[in-house]
Amino acid sequence: MANIEIGTIAMQLNRKAIKHLHISVLPPDGRVRVSAPTTMSDTSIRMAVISRIPWIKQQQRDFAKQPRQSEREMVSGECHYLWGKAHRLNIVERSGKHDIKASRRKIHLHVNPNTSLDNKHRVLIEFYRAEIKSLIPELLTYWQDKIGVEASGWGVKKMKTKWGSCNTDAKRIWLNLELAKKPPECLEYILVHELVHLLERHHNERFMAYMDKYLPNWRERRNLLNSMPLAHNHWLY
Repeated sequence: MANIEIGTIAMQLNRKAIKHLHISVLPPDGRVRVSAPTTMSDTSIRMAVISRIPWIKQQQRDFAKQPRQSEREMVSGECHYLWGKAHRLNIVERSGKHDIKASRRKIHLHVNPNTSLDNKHRVLIEFYRAEIKSLIPELLTYWQDKIGVEASGWGVKKMKTKWGSCNTDAKRIWLNLELAKKPPECLEYILVHELVHLLERHHNERFMAYMDKYLPNWRERRNLLNSMPLAHNHWLY
């Protein structure tokens, strides 16, 4: 791993046993990571990155404009998002098992008195996990049939730099837990995106053609996803 600079842009360079160079602009501040084949020369890497400078700067501008939530304190009245809609948190202290339910514009969190901030967070996270897992099976069945592929498995986890991922060899899909906070059509877009990787591994013209074929409005969904507030996180790479 090395750090390089091209103009005013600092980048993290990772050399890997891959065939093609890949550039990632990472949330929340637009940090740039370059993954390059081990056999690729420094000059070739720099030339490839220079050709993508306009795209990199546009991605960084988009991140800079994207609203962010402050760190969540898990107190009544605080705003939390569920499926793209803002909900007010209602903390109810009572004895018994921790429980959480959502109504039209509120998330009711029932906890024991003196429950720690971390435990309140854990209850909310598991609520989000259950919400997103309740939608995936039906979406997966529909889109696997439409696209003509089949994932060997799927899972939901917290991811720092991606909304989803697909191991094309194992045919396993992972979806970011944060998608439970975004509109449902964003979850569907990411799921389709990862399934299409089972037809085409790379983000090339063939991949884009598949996306246009199966989900013609995927760009609008991507823009919607990128316009929603980012959660507060201590991002580490």
